[in-house]
Amino acid sequence: MAMRFKNLDGSGPHPFNTVFKWAVVDKLSGKRRKSPARATVPHVEPDLAVLATPPAPGEGARLTWLGHASWLVQLDGVSLLIDPVLRDAINVVIHRNVPPGVPVEKLPPITASLVSHNHYDHLDLPTLKQVGARVITGLGHAPIFQGEGLPFSELDWWESTQVGPVRVHYVPSQHWSRRGLNDANQMLWGGFVVEGSSARVYHSGDTAYFQGFKEIGSRFPHLDAALLPIGAYDPAWFMRFQHMNPEEAVQAFEDLGALAFFAMHWGTFKLTDEPLDEPPVRLDAEWLRRGWPRDRVHVLPVGGTHTVRHG
Repeated sequence: MAMRFKNLDGSGPHPFNTVFKWAVVDKLSGKRRKSPARATVPHVEPDLAVLATPPAPGEGARLTWLGHASWLVQLDGVSLLIDPVLRDAINVVIHRNVPPGVPVEKLPPITASLVSHNHYDHLDLPTLKQVGARVITGLGHAPIFQGEGLPFSELDWWESTQVGPVRVHYVPSQHWSRRGLNDANQMLWGGFVVEGSSARVYHSGDTAYFQGFKEIGSRFPHLDAALLPIGAYDPAWFMRFQHMNPEEAVQAFEDLGALAFFAMHWGTFKLTDEPLDEPPVRLDAEWLRRGWPRDRVHVLPVGGTHTVRHG
């Protein structure tokens, strides 16, 4: 099956022989870094009474990290989920290192679920069905959602849709897609810009570092928050074409011209070789090296909440 979608630079996923070298050869020959399957990651009990009511128009956007790339984003009277994966495991075999920030049954009523792409650690069909809200995602996802009883909207890069008073834009990322053996790049991948009356929030989805961050920043100036991935980068020779390390995420933040950095995609699922708790240490070191103000970087605990609004 021919690939339907490509990255902005024309690239696609790793060929089979490269994947085999990473997954099998290097593992058997002991070339890959070894690190524990678990680590201590900060987790707080969310204030469910506060989360029950989204901020009103003019009150900014309330961001709650649910773990991995999953967020509850609330603004203008609307509650949105982004990449909600709230079960105990993905693909049965990869278990959570830390519980979800808010269990599905304790979420406030959700108006829409935004899904960046079809990888199982971002598109979890049982979670989406339990939430029961409209799904907004990239082109090509109809085969997943047809027959599931979930309304869904598909967007191309730079297209947008309304969720009540909130505008949701789908923007490029540097990644790839696959859910089965022969459906590589049949479904589009990307990130989101969520725009309300008093806040503009960017969620990158899964992405490598790429020139697209500058274009996103120029098309959407004054981003109040950039939710950026800092984990799943080791070994670099294989991962850097699909994920960012913390230093690259900081450069992406600079390219975007955003006001506040929020770390994600670390500490929840052991997907790659670096220790689960290493990414924020490297992020902190890079922030210090650049001498940037501490109040602009946020490494929330799972379940932690922060509100942003136009400065």
